Amino acid sequence: MTLERLRVAVAEDEIDTVVLALVDMQGRLQGKRFHAPFFLDHVATGGSEGCNYLLAVDVDMNTVDGYAMSSWERGYGDFGMVPDLTTLRRVPWQAGSVMLLADLEWLDGSGPVVASPRQILRRQLDRLAAHGLTAYAGTELEFVLYRDSYEDAWRRGYRDLTPANQYNVDYSLLGTARVEPLLRRIRTEMAAAGLTPESAKGECNLGQHEIAFRYDEAVACADHHVIYKNGAKEIAAQEGMSITFMAKPNEREGSSCHIHFSLRDAEGRSAMLGDGPAHLSVTGQRVLAGLLDTMREFSVLFAPNVNSYKRYQPGSFAPTALRWGTDNRTCALRLVGHGQGMRVENRVPGADVNPYLAIAALVAGAVHGIERELEPGAECTGNAYDDAAAERVPGTLRDAVVLWEGSAVAREAFGDEVVAHYANHAKVELAAFDAAVTDWELVRGFERL
Repeated sequence: MTLERLRVAVAEDEIDTVVLALVDMQGRLQGKRFHAPFFLDHVATGGSEGCNYLLAVDVDMNTVDGYAMSSWERGYGDFGMVPDLTTLRRVPWQAGSVMLLADLEWLDGSGPVVASPRQILRRQLDRLAAHGLTAYAGTELEFVLYRDSYEDAWRRGYRDLTPANQYNVDYSLLGTARVEPLLRRIRTEMAAAGLTPESAKGECNLGQHEIAFRYDEAVACADHHVIYKNGAKEIAAQEGMSITFMAKPNEREGSSCHIHFSLRDAEGRSAMLGDGPAHLSVTGQRVLAGLLDTMREFSVLFAPNVNSYKRYQPGSFAPTALRWGTDNRTCALRLVGHGQGMRVENRVPGADVNPYLAIAALVAGAVHGIERELEPGAECTGNAYDDAAAERVPGTLRDAVVLWEGSAVAREAFGDEVVAHYANHAKVELAAFDAAVTDWELVRGFERL
């Protein structure tokens, strides 16, 4: 939607509410709802403000220590929310509403908030553009659907919930038909919001599904991801149901967010396709090598939570070995597609990932491989889970943050401020987990220890 079209829609009483949203560290949408005439008169060109603690809190919105940008000592001031009018769109699941995303800038005129996820991705894309390349991505986001409302799930401590399907409905048309009214509503309303849905399918876990959207330029892909994720939860809530995007909500299969990634040259053609191994160009080989070489050190951007690492189990379709292979789902990096559609699928991220940070990590890895002229090593043609010589995905968030903080490549690509900011994010998550008493501990020790 253009700004002029919004003016017309407001004048004709079609639209009365404008949602201005920023993306926080967890990949969530935060922001304000404006009365539409006020937005047009004041916010569309002048922007708005938001408390800078929005990039310095934990998942429960608790203020925490360790962030340079925001603290009690600094007074928890504001940053500017600058509307990105190119993201303006209708919100079909909320009556009379449109939404758009904001970029964050410091109010003193010193420039962008460099630790904001959207800015982190843009910086990496600028580095890639210096090589004459553009990044495209598509995210495949899985979720588990329950017939309980979010309020009921909260009251029950998220235990004994009823999944939307009682058996494995992977590719099952009969099983997915049970929840097609909700899936259809999500697909059609996302299309009306300007996204391009491709398909919906069942997955392995009970009540697990996936709705896929068409690939796009990297920032647009991440924008669509967060709009869809937030909107799907809102739609499920309206239907008295609940969706979780946890990476590992139970002991069965986890929920992934496979990211399809490719590069194009200045003519818009694939920079990955060539005459080398697996039909890769020299650039494609270097990109693949760079992704593998940085995967462990960038893990906090692919797997940001304690729960993220519970997915990485042998034989679970979540990768453990950092290997690449053509159409090989046991590898961390799977080459898929043909001709101009050739791309690499990164199978490491879970559904809890922040897409801006994960795609930024892919771009940074690609630039690393290109600039250092790395080679990817031999293709894995067997079961990568059994490859004892392969490097592994870090086993815990604790391992991952050590790698991140000690990474010269991360500091070169992202800068010290971003490295420190997201290291602190991981440490806050770990401190909260370390202080918690889990159900596992109670069951194991209440009587018997």
